[in-house]
Amino acid sequence: MSTWDVLLWGAAPYATIAILVAGSIWRFRYDRFGWTTRSSQLLESRLLRFASPLFHFGLLVVIVGHVVGLLVPESWTSALGVSELLYHVVAVGLGALAGICTLVGVALLIYRRRRNGPVFSATTVNDKAMYLVLVGAIVLGLLTTVLANGITEGYDYRATVSPWFRSIFVLQPDVALMVDVPWSFKAHILVGLLLFALFPFTRLVHAFSGFAAVRYLFRPYVVYRSRAVGRSRRGWEPVGIPGQRPTSGKHDAPHPPRRP
Repeated sequence: MSTWDVLLWGAAPYATIAILVAGSIWRFRYDRFGWTTRSSQLLESRLLRFASPLFHFGLLVVIVGHVVGLLVPESWTSALGVSELLYHVVAVGLGALAGICTLVGVALLIYRRRRNGPVFSATTVNDKAMYLVLVGAIVLGLLTTVLANGITEGYDYRATVSPWFRSIFVLQPDVALMVDVPWSFKAHILVGLLLFALFPFTRLVHAFSGFAAVRYLFRPYVVYRSRAVGRSRRGWEPVGIPGQRPTSGKHDAPHPPRRP
């Protein structure tokens, strides 16, 4: 275990977490109006209508797959009756499909930004750097899923990468587990750490706003105007001769509405 191993797999994860947390707090306090996707839907919507859902739904499945693969121990899935072969087939098949959808979606989003003049004019250097790192993480993820676990004999990352990942959160990083991990997994992890470090300073920060939207499910109704008890709304009073009950019938002519 070299010094680089200690720095990359022992120190870099904590540096990334610190940048992610501190950067998000700073962004929220001093750039709250910039906490947005800077949507360009008004500039072009035809391609965006297809590319954006493809990217976001694919990315959602990728995130769920990473959560299950990294946080759920192998013993837990075995206790639930999920064999290693079944887990491997589902992880590779679903992961490859989700990764391809995510890659195609982000490729269309980049193509849209490059080919559409107004959208390209609204693209910053920050956006270009973010897209570069994001595409790198997706491509490397597909390499680990399709090549390392689909075409070749496979690699059991749940015996090394997953325990190392969980050891970070208990403040006891097991660096030795990452020494003999294949290069494709290491590259994917390092680019992923870089992406999380850039997260608070790019348009990706809008993903945190999705968690705040949950509160709308439990908020009370919004009262726009209160009305005094016993007071009828204007326009709904009975019309006709005062003191006489209005007649009704299919041959009766409708009464004209009273002017307010």
